[in-house]
Amino acid sequence: MAALLFHDDLADFEDYFPSMINRLGTDGFISELCNGFQLLMDGEKGLITFESLKRNSLLLGLNDMMDDEIMCMLNEGDLDGDGALSQFEFCILMVRLSPGLMEGSPEWMIEDLYM
Repeated sequence: MAALLFHDDLADFEDYFPSMINRLGTDGFISELCNGFQLLMDGEKGLITFESLKRNSLLLGLNDMMDDEIMCMLNEGDLDGDGALSQFEFCILMVRLSPGLMEGSPEWMIEDLYM
């Protein structure tokens, strides 16, 4: 997906989403995003909540995240104001946070819609 690479104490963001779309196609890419959502969600609520994100932050390699950072992540994608992320909100957030997808998103969406 996306990764942070550390070089001399500086973080560089590497965006894997565009290459994933090229390799998997749009349907495969969306399926992978949905799989990521399933890993992070609260099984009973069917949403990514503060608690589920905190509990599963180890899967993201974010074991030292502060509570306010977790809340910022949730707030960034929370479109309906319920304090949690639905699968739809999560997928939108992931696409929005990918510089490579935001630059080329109309092309890959249109290509797959009309192919």
